[in-house]
Amino acid sequence: MATRRLYYDDAFQTDFTARVMHCEVLPPNLSAGITGNAWSLILDRTAFYPTSGGQPHDLGKIDEANVLDVRDEGDEIIHVVDRRPADPEVKGCVNWPRRFDHMQQHTGQHLLSAMFQERFGRPTVSFHLGAEVCTIALRGPEPTEDILEGAERAANQIIFEDRPVTVRYGTAEQLAQLGVRKEVERDGILRAIEIESVDLQPCGGTHVKSTGQIGLILVRRCAKIRQDWRVEFVCGARAEKVARRDCALLREAADKLSCAPEDVVAAAARAVAESDANFKALRGALERLAAAEAALALQTAVSRRDGLRIVSAVLEGSSPEYLGFLATELAKSERTIALMGAKESGNLLFAQHPSSGKDMNTLLRQVFEKYGGKGGGTRDFARGKLADAFQAENALAMAKEKLSCS
Repeated sequence: MATRRLYYDDAFQTDFTARVMHCEVLPPNLSAGITGNAWSLILDRTAFYPTSGGQPHDLGKIDEANVLDVRDEGDEIIHVVDRRPADPEVKGCVNWPRRFDHMQQHTGQHLLSAMFQERFGRPTVSFHLGAEVCTIALRGPEPTEDILEGAERAANQIIFEDRPVTVRYGTAEQLAQLGVRKEVERDGILRAIEIESVDLQPCGGTHVKSTGQIGLILVRRCAKIRQDWRVEFVCGARAEKVARRDCALLREAADKLSCAPEDVVAAAARAVAESDANFKALRGALERLAAAEAALALQTAVSRRDGLRIVSAVLEGSSPEYLGFLATELAKSERTIALMGAKESGNLLFAQHPSSGKDMNTLLRQVFEKYGGKGGGTRDFARGKLADAFQAENALAMAKEKLSCS
């Protein structure tokens, strides 16, 4: 039998009585976080909202059982609980803070979507109510900052006017005649949510009674998602929480940059510019140092009978970047192979002048087969990292031995 949905007419109702029409045991469902047995209940009436239309399900209790999930199965609503009711007559209680939060977010979404469409011609094609933030996907050209701010300001103005939010019923044709924002092709009587003189939208979700109860809408960011634009926003208590957190982060950033909060952007830009300049200066210094150290190493390197020079060293306190500079400088000399390692990190870098005729990538793989690690490269240049940095000396010794045997 069909479950009577009490939230359709009164989303503020949290306590109700009902009769259990069906009950069966369910096996554990690890993917849903249910590690023990659960029970599936169908009631003749319920105030619990099932996951649907981008809005998550309610939580709460049915007698002493915790409601773990609520599912929409056509005319019936399935309640997944953690214990079997002792009596067919039960009392249900919806978790009100979660319910009201969802009501604020969902009604806020209707209002924000109406503003994007009415004022800027950007229709909403999907909605997601997340645990922390909500998102809508807008179709059309990229919304500019002026459009995002304009829709937010217009929506908040209607919130401050505290307009009524009511439930209407009618066929798809009747709702279309009333100016529904998004027409649906569905038979029978439909439920729609109306925000006075602003929006009329078919919806089965839970909503507040007036726009003032939304509290506030805060649009946070916009990003490209496939062919649409995903707008992130929060409403009500979430907006207060996010605004407070953002303010705290701004103050912390200002303290770190030794400036006033209003000067953070300029101070951050200066810090980035200084960091870029310092990075370029350091890179130049490392390249010059590598050139000098390579020249010194080549002066003392002894050529083998076959004319190869192998320069092998495990460097202490050197970055992987410096290993690259040094190995590159060494490999500029004909018939020269550089085997470099970093003591602290276990990074390895093998490089050769093409005239050396060896294969650095194969050599690196042979080292990792024995000592473990990941990496790769080309015939002339290969890099990677040992699983155990303490094996750097042994790894280079093995590589040098392999070159001597080949």
